[in-house]
Amino acid sequence: MGSNGGDSAKWMLERVEIDRINDVPINEDPPEKRNVNIAFDRTNSGAKRRNGVVLQPRMGRIQSSATRGLKSLRFLDGAGKEGDAWKPVEKRFNQNAVNGMLMREKFGAVIGMADSKEFAGELFNTLARRRQFDASNGITIDQMRMFWEDMTSQDIDSRLQIFFDMCDKNGDGKLSEDEVREVLVLSASANQLNKLKQQAAVYAALIMEELDPDHQGYIDIWQLETLLRGMVSSTDETTKFRRTQTLTKTMIPKSYRNPIMKNLSKAVELVHENWKRIWVLGLWLTINIILFIFKFKQYRNKAAFQVMGYCVCVAKGAAETLKFNMALILLPVCRRTLTKLRSTFLSIMVPFDDNINFHKMVAAGIATGTFLHVIVHVSCDFPRLIYCPRNKFMRYLGMDFNYKQPTYADLVQSVPGVTGIIMIILMAFAFTLATHSFRRNVIKLPWPFHYLAGFNAFWYAHHLLVVVYVLLIIHGYFLFLTHEWYKKTTWMYVMVPICLYASERTLTSIHDHNHHVNIIKAVIYTGNVLALYMSKPPGFKYKSGMYLFVKCPDISSFEWHPFSITSAPGDDYLSVHIRALGDWTTALRESFAKACEPQSTRPAKGRLMRLETKAVTDYDASLSPAFPHIIIKGPYGAPAQNYKKYDILLLIGLGIGATPFISIIKDLLNHMKQNSTQDLVDRKGPQRAYFYWVTREQGSFDWFKGVMDDIADHDQDHVIEMHNYLTSVYEEGDARSALIAMVQSLQHAKNGVDVVSESRIRTHFARPNWRKVFAQLASTHASSRIGVFYCGSATLTLQLKKLCQEFSHNTTTRFQFHKENF
Repeated sequence: MGSNGGDSAKWMLERVEIDRINDVPINEDPPEKRNVNIAFDRTNSGAKRRNGVVLQPRMGRIQSSATRGLKSLRFLDGAGKEGDAWKPVEKRFNQNAVNGMLMREKFGAVIGMADSKEFAGELFNTLARRRQFDASNGITIDQMRMFWEDMTSQDIDSRLQIFFDMCDKNGDGKLSEDEVREVLVLSASANQLNKLKQQAAVYAALIMEELDPDHQGYIDIWQLETLLRGMVSSTDETTKFRRTQTLTKTMIPKSYRNPIMKNLSKAVELVHENWKRIWVLGLWLTINIILFIFKFKQYRNKAAFQVMGYCVCVAKGAAETLKFNMALILLPVCRRTLTKLRSTFLSIMVPFDDNINFHKMVAAGIATGTFLHVIVHVSCDFPRLIYCPRNKFMRYLGMDFNYKQPTYADLVQSVPGVTGIIMIILMAFAFTLATHSFRRNVIKLPWPFHYLAGFNAFWYAHHLLVVVYVLLIIHGYFLFLTHEWYKKTTWMYVMVPICLYASERTLTSIHDHNHHVNIIKAVIYTGNVLALYMSKPPGFKYKSGMYLFVKCPDISSFEWHPFSITSAPGDDYLSVHIRALGDWTTALRESFAKACEPQSTRPAKGRLMRLETKAVTDYDASLSPAFPHIIIKGPYGAPAQNYKKYDILLLIGLGIGATPFISIIKDLLNHMKQNSTQDLVDRKGPQRAYFYWVTREQGSFDWFKGVMDDIADHDQDHVIEMHNYLTSVYEEGDARSALIAMVQSLQHAKNGVDVVSESRIRTHFARPNWRKVFAQLASTHASSRIGVFYCGSATLTLQLKKLCQEFSHNTTTRFQFHKENF
């Protein structure tokens, strides 16, 4: 697919295929010119005049694949919707026009190019020249309508002519190298490609070298059309996608063709896909219900029931579930224990990947139990105790209260009352700061309350729960209605989980000295990404896809932050890539930046990047700058570590979310280097890996350029298929990215290097068509188990999950979805 460059050389000048010509006169142009005068059908037979230059009509020809490909060249957003786009354009014109006149600066906002003002301005000038308008004082709504008709014209010749006119600023009908360079700079700016912008002169020279072999110093419009043949691929791929979809539909099993059987099969598939979650959730609910009923019946037969009735039964039942959940909530966050359990037979039955979701679900159970326990007590039990007739109170509950009927204040000021109130306050505070809005710093609080938002506030607030557990044990010991110590069961519930969690934290602190690492290399990339290459501690064994925690005592003595391991298990070093997003990561990046500043003899950047796939053997500690002190702990398990149990891998990373999959790719590459590709296929594990990396910054590709080059060097049988997508570049067919697409194809065909990533892996523009990706995988790998691993923001999670379910239901291929959100 996109990783090997395809047949990008097909459209180069020396391999132009000539389409069938209609009505060729014998005494027409000489043979040497006949092969090139094939540009387009003209809408009229007369000569055309532009800026005083007469353009003679050229020979007509049958519409070719290249001509069809040119139809995708557009100047307005929304392919296929340009015909009904005038109303929103008219609306935006009225919003931006002043006294009925639209200025050049507002033209981009009207046509949907608000973020490409320079490009829109040049388009405005071009359209004004074509219409011979004096647009220095703006244009009217009627003139805007004419501009819109030109941009949305279905005449492919007209669209190409507009694009050519944008390049040909002096209107002489020829494109000079300077004009090509200027449009390249304009396109690079519109697509946020700073590196390409800096090298625009080089790529302009490359275009002239290929399309001006006679060194005339210019290129004609027919040569621009030749270059646009590279855009045909998008049309061909769409046709191929439709065929793939048709083929996929023929693979639907019989059990899915009948509507009733389809719904039944979906239900069966849903249970089969989520059976681990279902039985764990069912077990948890069952235990909670049993405990509630047990305590409810127990107090139904006690003397307190005669005074407080069913209120005390409900309150005590809720308290019993509360004790159980307070004990259970610690288990999902015992990371070291869970990492070991992942490698046991229990992983077959327990969904360890959902530990945080289960932690949140138990927290919801605690909140529910607490609410029910408190509300019933303060609104029902307390009033009944206070207003109960004295004789009745003394007969049933006198001994429990030392024969003194309490007031409301007495109950609130008692040990259970005070501890209960403090617990509610602390739990409400910790639970609130753990919500998404606070933890992700979505909510913006005024000073000085802004410290309550962010990860640090969440982390430290959660440590207040240590106090809550102490108060919980005290609260459960000083009960009014229970006196025997062995019946005060709160401490029995929480003892084992507290000891397990405390031992994990204690052992981690004790063994910190084994995880002090030396920094071998530190690389700061564009995009605020810090890459750390560290010595591997003795006995530090991990699997690709795992993560570790990093602490920098120079910044904070208490903060630990998780990062995916980007080195492979076979490497003799550890590496992590850290993006500076919060306070701690920003401080870490700045600390390493300062440490590297005095070094005037730092190794070349390319050499550092090659270290991403090679062992570090030339480290000289005497030449190392004074890097900040780093301590790590781990490794810890993650969903991606189980990638070897699938036939095919689909790895999807958004931005820095590519990090857990880089380790997997490196692991596969290391096996390729050590063994033959056939050995890799024969061994137990995935036979193919598709890696889709979607990022919005061109500089992001520097992070793992060495990995991309290694794929091109060592993966001769295409076991790994890598697809890079740059979302800052407009999709193929958009006029703002047309010239960039041409340059990319030309450069990759000639030198095998991508102009965007500067690696040998070709970059796609805009976002992937995920439905198309899944349809092609289902068609190519029928009856296979495909592991879909996603790491990135939560915005794409639901879409990918639904596609996995849909194609698992409608094809013989089974997609299993795993996610890590950050």
